[in-house]
Amino acid sequence: MSQSNPSQAPERLLSLDFFRGATMFLLIAEFTHLFSFMYDPALEGTIIYAIGEQFHHHPWNGLRFWDLIQPYFMFIVGVAMPYSFSNRKKRGQTHSQITKHAFQRAFILLILGWGLYCIDPGKIVFRFQNVLAQLSVTYILAYLVMNKPAKVQIIFSFLLIALTEVIYRGFPVEGFNHPFIANENFGTWLDLQYGGANLNGHWVSFNAIPTTAHTIWGVLAGQLLMSKRTAIQKLKILIIAGVIGVVVGYALSPLTPIIKRISTSTFVIVSGGWTLLTLAFSYWLIDIKKRQKWSVFLRVVGMNPLFIYLFAHVGGAVFLESIIHPFTFLLFGWMGTLTASILTSAIVLFLLWYICQWLHKNKIYIRI
Repeated sequence: MSQSNPSQAPERLLSLDFFRGATMFLLIAEFTHLFSFMYDPALEGTIIYAIGEQFHHHPWNGLRFWDLIQPYFMFIVGVAMPYSFSNRKKRGQTHSQITKHAFQRAFILLILGWGLYCIDPGKIVFRFQNVLAQLSVTYILAYLVMNKPAKVQIIFSFLLIALTEVIYRGFPVEGFNHPFIANENFGTWLDLQYGGANLNGHWVSFNAIPTTAHTIWGVLAGQLLMSKRTAIQKLKILIIAGVIGVVVGYALSPLTPIIKRISTSTFVIVSGGWTLLTLAFSYWLIDIKKRQKWSVFLRVVGMNPLFIYLFAHVGGAVFLESIIHPFTFLLFGWMGTLTASILTSAIVLFLLWYICQWLHKNKIYIRI
């Protein structure tokens, strides 16, 4: 993938706004519990239940749609990096100033990620399995190599994946030398050393190392889209790279299972393929076919991604639900608890969207 000329002001990539907005819309929808209601055992055997299942992480070995959301998020950040830093250069910032900003941003992401889960009943804990904490690592590692040739970036990303594979398979500590068994692998052992293990969900902090590939591949995609290649050439490269990732990832799954919770090599590769294909579809639909008017609904959510994620996460969604719940159950309770609950979640989701719309309308964008 070719590098762009930083002396040229990049055009706004509307497909990236759409992709980011769709991802953030799904993330905040999770806080409304809408997907949980769709996954209710009472609906088992229905199409609603089957759809709801795709909006929950796979319990261990396998891949569902919801397992792609974090790779989407990290990949999108990578795509935006060449655009962001090019604009900073346009404003006259030096390389050292940009580097300082990158490290500051990574540190803030780490603190925010830790802060969301730092309190366990009665004590302060250190856990770094969530998307913001993980992103702080992938972001800075991707930044450190983003000005290298594309070949170097690709090699570095696969070295991180290979390193992870080797460490997991060769870790010698008894009881944690089963690379693909929950809580009996290197990732869990590492988190136990600083008291940050997530034994119930099986997530591990070391995931940030292999999934750095997602952010690096996002940077490469962003550099490709900023290049002087034709739109069709860019689209073909995205599709070919995406198909290769999906095919290779699934082909290697008999050797290394696809496990998101510990970000195995096959998971990183196959999910990376899907992210590239999703960006390709967004680019074709929004920037090539110019189907843009309707996409504003999602794009406004992507304009304030950090704010709306934190707002929903720290209690904003719960607060809105506490206000809406009495009214929906009064008016629609006769239709059944499940139906009233789904309607409540849908209304809360709309209100979260409206907050994004209001911020966009008033040109208020909260960034770090």
